[in-house]
Amino acid sequence: MRIRIKTKWSKEEREVSVEDAVSVLAFNSWKIGMQTLLEIENENFQIETQVQRIEVMEEIMAFMVQALDRIVHETLSDEDRGTLISMYAKKVSDHVQDNARDFSGAGDYRTPFIAKLNKRFEGYSETKWNDERDEPGFSMGREFGTNISDVLGPKDRKWALDYIQQVLMPEFYSLFKKTIKSVGLVDEEIKGIDGSDKLDSRHVMLRDKPE
Repeated sequence: MRIRIKTKWSKEEREVSVEDAVSVLAFNSWKIGMQTLLEIENENFQIETQVQRIEVMEEIMAFMVQALDRIVHETLSDEDRGTLISMYAKKVSDHVQDNARDFSGAGDYRTPFIAKLNKRFEGYSETKWNDERDEPGFSMGREFGTNISDVLGPKDRKWALDYIQQVLMPEFYSLFKKTIKSVGLVDEEIKGIDGSDKLDSRHVMLRDKPE
């Protein structure tokens, strides 16, 4: 996957706030998502409307929120992790709002997206994370692929599921993880999770309208 992302801060010595880092991550997340959407369309899977495109983007963004939550699970306290994920979700929802409004006209697209995020937290909480490789496990990738394929036209859903899970998701997840490190939200070397510790089903429920 070829896409240019912001990976370095200015060489000038300056303090970068968490909000700045999250804003850059959300901006790059949207760019990665748009490229992912383009690759789905280039495979000639059935996407015929702008509404479908936004729904695909929402699923990609929801997956990225999940992935960030899993990545920082062992390095942040529950309170700090909740704050970070809520902040990132708000920034991502701003991109959803702006782009959906451009496609579909004035309206509140943020609130339904936040509701979808909360629903996806429930679904993804039952899936596994690959501790050794620090990446989504099979069940998490399958959940993501299913959510995307359900948006597509019925004729391609079976083939889209395999392609998205086995080919597309690993490509954009690798770039997403590099972006998280590049903006300074985690250490340069993401710590592996000890095999004796398992991710639990706790998750952050977001407010309908994040402040």
